[in-house]
Amino acid sequence: MPLGIYPGSFDPVTNGHLDIISRASTIFDQIIVAIAMDNNKDTLFTVDERKDMLINVTQSYPNVTVEVFSGLLIDYAERKGAAGIIRGLRAVSDFEYEMQLAAMNKKMAEKCETIFFTTSTEYSFLSSSIIKQVAALGGCVSGLVPEIVELSLRKKFLTNEEA
Repeated sequence: MPLGIYPGSFDPVTNGHLDIISRASTIFDQIIVAIAMDNNKDTLFTVDERKDMLINVTQSYPNVTVEVFSGLLIDYAERKGAAGIIRGLRAVSDFEYEMQLAAMNKKMAEKCETIFFTTSTEYSFLSSSIIKQVAALGGCVSGLVPEIVELSLRKKFLTNEEA
């Protein structure tokens, strides 16, 4: 498969995300990690901060690039000529929602497939939301996020405490 798109808010990127990127990079010729601007979520990091962190942590993958997109994912995927949309599944609870998205995307663009990667067991509990909650309360997230993300979280929450 020539091009895959791995979309998300990545607020922040976790080792679970990197696990999916690593595994998908062996299947796709090229991967775009696509940061969604229109995600209806309150984010801790700006789009530029998230993009910078992702570029930093994916630099060892020569076939991975990072971009920001807005609007419908399937429209973006078609503009890029993507053969597949990469999605991670952590638990059964993710499955129903992800299947609905995949079915809608398939309805809008038949040629673009959704490829599901089950998360490695060691990251099955991990989400960006949990990481932010733990970090906000001063907990250790070492080994759950890349070092640059851990440092960025510390800096962000120290700055918020001082305000």
